[in-house]
Amino acid sequence: MAYTTIDNPELYFQVKTYTGNGSTLSITFDGDEDMQPDLNWTKGRGSTAEGIMNHGVVDSVRGVTKTLRPDTYGAEQTESNSLTSFDSDGYTVEENGKWNYSVSDTYVSWNWKAGTTSGIAGSPSITPTSYSFNSTSGFSIIKFDGTGSAATLPHGLGTSDIGMMIIKNTADVDEGWSVFHKSLGNTYGIKLNGTSAASDDTKYWNDTSPTSTLFTIGDGGEVNGSSNTMIAYCFAEKQGYSKFGSYEGNGNADGPFVYTGFRPAFLLVKPADADDNWVMFDSKRLGFNSSVSPYYNYIARTAETTDDLLLEFLANGFKIRDAGNTVNRTSTFIYMAFAEAPFVNSNGVPNNAR
Repeated sequence: MAYTTIDNPELYFQVKTYTGNGSTLSITFDGDEDMQPDLNWTKGRGSTAEGIMNHGVVDSVRGVTKTLRPDTYGAEQTESNSLTSFDSDGYTVEENGKWNYSVSDTYVSWNWKAGTTSGIAGSPSITPTSYSFNSTSGFSIIKFDGTGSAATLPHGLGTSDIGMMIIKNTADVDEGWSVFHKSLGNTYGIKLNGTSAASDDTKYWNDTSPTSTLFTIGDGGEVNGSSNTMIAYCFAEKQGYSKFGSYEGNGNADGPFVYTGFRPAFLLVKPADADDNWVMFDSKRLGFNSSVSPYYNYIARTAETTDDLLLEFLANGFKIRDAGNTVNRTSTFIYMAFAEAPFVNSNGVPNNAR
């Protein structure tokens, strides 16, 4: 088996930190590879001002200026002064709290590339209105109109090993963000815009696992609102590039080591069986592999923090060195991780730790 099919993760995923200018700003990625993103997720880092605290998401399928907020129940908004273009090596933003408020505000963004907009496989019961997928990196964006009845949709990823799906009803302010995670299985759903534990309900996935071409949604308004426009972000696991799994917390400062097969660039963690926050870490912000806690975000309307969550990104995974409840209570945690570099590349050459 090959060590990885993706030697350079920067072709498909990049993290960017930047300072706003309160005007038009072209954001260029720092890596050696050009990448035109199809999904941008941005968060203001330091300010606690209204609007800047919110997370913001724009994708190429719904279109630029069409914003969603993963920390709220809010419906899609058209904001002409938000993210206005996806560019060959980044994106452009205007003056907007969630992307570019002023010269004193700093931001972090996480960006994924899809790119193929025709020829998706499968015979679903709902035909997407538009989509973009990348079977190499295992990422797709699927836009569809809900029916209110259990249905199938294509994911375009060419594998049944779907690690995670995130679905939002873009029209209904009363419906949250629903998450499928492979470690929870097809009977459970969990909310992205909240702290609640996972719940067992057929309304999410109709108790049906993805196939190599299709995923199933139930009749719940949050995943399949009748006559509502829906958006789904689907992720398949790719060796050496992405990992979706679980670990058991031990409530100890000598926390678990989690093998991913790569040096992480991004990590999202949530206790699945307890009420607590989703926590977002990345390799661009300071604090990793030191006695100082790294900078991280909750999926909530708060500024980033460094409150006592010691965590190390290693060449082949991550190690938790804190007894904090948010990442290491005696619970089962689910996670989503993307690579900065594979542990071993396709030629058998190992990479080093940070």
